Amino acid sequence: MKISIDDQELFTLTDIQKQVICDCIHSDEFDADMKRRVQYILMHKYERCYKRLKDEWDIKLQGRVDSVPTNCDKYCSLVFSQPDYIDRKQRDEASKETR
Repeated sequence: MKISIDDQELFTLTDIQKQVICDCIHSDEFDADMKRRVQYILMHKYERCYKRLKDEWDIKLQGRVDSVPTNCDKYCSLVFSQPDYIDRKQRDEASKETR
């Protein structure tokens, strides 16, 4: 089994590794179970990052906008459009410059 993103192979699960997993997971459910696990991991990361973003920006947006969107994508678009929004890479670079 190969895991890839945008046609770039990231990980290959060997037949032996698959057999080990199938010792605990029914082999007929293997593919669906692995897909579910990858999706869970990525969505869990998204949810945790979204929570941190929201925790930081809810207070900042209170004095700036009349209403805050409840839709996640619209909320994030609003945050990303703020002139003082910087992502992790920009924060890290700014931190290096102040050292």
